[in-house]
Amino acid sequence: MPAADPTLQESAAPAVPAEAVTPLIRGVHVLRELTGAGGSLSLSALERATGLARSTVDRITATLARMGYVRLNGRDAVLTPRLMELGNAYLAALRLPALLDARADALADALDESVSLAVRDGDGIRFIHQATRRRAMSLSFRIGDLLPAERTAPGPLFATEWTAEDWQHWRTRRAADPGNHGFPAVPPRRRPAADEEFTRRSARARQDGWALDDQLIEPGLVAVAAPVRDPRTGRIACAASVVSHTSRHTAAGLRDTLLPRLLEAVAAMEDDLRAAFPPDPVPAPSGLATWTGASKQELGREFVESLARGLTVLTAFGEGRAELTLSEVAKATGLARATARRALITYEHLGLVTQSRAGGFRLTPQVLSLGYPPLSRTSLPQIAAPHLAALADRVHESTSLAVLTAAGDEIQYTARVATSRVMSVNITVGTRLPAYATSMGRVLLADLPPAERALGTEPPRALTPRTVTDPRALARILDETAAQGYALVDEELEEGLRSIAVPVRDRTGRAVAALNTAMHTSRHSLRECVDDIVPALRTTADAVESDLHVSGRFSAVGMT
Repeated sequence: MPAADPTLQESAAPAVPAEAVTPLIRGVHVLRELTGAGGSLSLSALERATGLARSTVDRITATLARMGYVRLNGRDAVLTPRLMELGNAYLAALRLPALLDARADALADALDESVSLAVRDGDGIRFIHQATRRRAMSLSFRIGDLLPAERTAPGPLFATEWTAEDWQHWRTRRAADPGNHGFPAVPPRRRPAADEEFTRRSARARQDGWALDDQLIEPGLVAVAAPVRDPRTGRIACAASVVSHTSRHTAAGLRDTLLPRLLEAVAAMEDDLRAAFPPDPVPAPSGLATWTGASKQELGREFVESLARGLTVLTAFGEGRAELTLSEVAKATGLARATARRALITYEHLGLVTQSRAGGFRLTPQVLSLGYPPLSRTSLPQIAAPHLAALADRVHESTSLAVLTAAGDEIQYTARVATSRVMSVNITVGTRLPAYATSMGRVLLADLPPAERALGTEPPRALTPRTVTDPRALARILDETAAQGYALVDEELEEGLRSIAVPVRDRTGRAVAALNTAMHTSRHSLRECVDDIVPALRTTADAVESDLHVSGRFSAVGMT
């Protein structure tokens, strides 16, 4: 399996099998180019990057847009959070993030340093979890990023298990790409180290049971890594790394001061793997690809059904479905066995699927190359922005997203789309307002237990003659808001201003943000707000939540 993406190194790619699905290969190529570009490219740039005809690029991006994986923004194609469901399928099937991420996060908190979990991907490593620190100078690697083994701390550990064929492939790749240009997540290396240096590091890692990275990625970056072994096989399941900067630790300092804590955490991780029960039986999906026929009928030639069906095959995998037979894939997708087989052959050629000796199929870490790195750092305001714009177009009013501040008595605006009107609500991102007198604040306070609702000054200050300030009345309003699922505030924050809001909930059902629309009282009656605006708000909240739930399954989504 090549370390770098096959579509980025065409000369090193094996011959395309006769049964491979050409549109699927092209679609994967487009997704990888968008990933390498940070998640967005113009259609003209995609045409140049892929070498495909413009008409082909248009059909592929139209299909990806239909699937919700790409948003067509004018002349640009932009990856959307929905695409992360492909990488989530791999991470769920792998199970390691779900089993070990709490240990990694706890270690990061204890050491106040970034902690990573990585798996082997050919002769490279690919991150499956990141617990980063918020600093001016902090770790910038993302879940799904691919790094060359020789420039990392985990690399020598994985190399202790390489076969002679693996070592030969590594040397061939090094000779063809000495500067690591096939690894866009790392700066190119001007003076590559000799091959012997990495072989010595691997031999030392075999002896020590851990490995160091002393500024191999870039000046100032240091790391120490230890292997987390699968208790069933004794082989390395993943590697855990502590990453720092030379302003805080030298490589030797990491070894002397932080390595013991890392080894303790790794031992606990291995205990967790040993104690882990098999995943609970999950009903296998069925008919995942049946919708593609209707899309083909509706869009005609602009919809590439073989691409859509092929990508749907990846979503058949997941927790409890780490290895599937051809029959199981066909049943899950609703595709004919021959169609499913051709998709799997294509993925095996692209390095996204591997076949076991027993004949089953498994996803490989390269599935994370399909959009996961740039999308894994997406914040809630970024997720919400296109949905807010669509809502503003629909209701012809400004729309906003806000969160509660740490103190819980104010809301802070984190995203906003304004409409063009002579008289409009003038609020900017970052603005803070008292939670008790705003629709978004009331929605968020209503989601909290009564004892945790912060109402600010005691008693709350009247901002207009209509502001509700009595604590008992506010408590009743918050209970009503929780029951009805929305809040309507009429001229309590400012005279002439009416606003209505609904909550945005995370995967656990907790309200993490609120979205609203605000207007002058003359534009919509109270009844119109309830009958017309509330349903539009709820539809938008559902769309934001859908993206948030996909994004937040294995990645930490920033709320601001």
